[in-house]
Amino acid sequence: MKINWGTGIVLAFIGFISFIMFFVIRMNTNDKYDHDLVTEDYYKAELEYQTDINKEENAKDLASNITWKRTSEGLVISFPKELNVEQIEGKVFLYRPSNKQVDFESSISLSNHNLLIPDKRLLDGRWNIKVDWQYNGNSYLYKKEIVY
Repeated sequence: MKINWGTGIVLAFIGFISFIMFFVIRMNTNDKYDHDLVTEDYYKAELEYQTDINKEENAKDLASNITWKRTSEGLVISFPKELNVEQIEGKVFLYRPSNKQVDFESSISLSNHNLLIPDKRLLDGRWNIKVDWQYNGNSYLYKKEIVY
């Protein structure tokens, strides 16, 4: 059977469309290529963005801000020394951009000015840390991208 140029063009189109459909179906069915939004309630978080900006401005007005360092026990978050630790309350959020299954949230409970997050909870790599805390009725926010 002889194939003329019209039949060749039709076969080329069918082959190209099949090739594209194969990759579209593969990308939609494979969990490896599944990417989610940063947060589930993205639009709600966007509406609260101005309050976060105000909290960050409050934190800049402090004499010293939160610091962190990696130790053999884990991640140590240090609060300002001039503050009374009994009046500090809030939450620490650790977000892993590459794997949402290891994200976690922890309440702040201090006996001294340091909060320890154990090494077993943290994987090596990039983390986004967010400390949302209150002291004497004022709200503060510390956000940082860290490599652990």
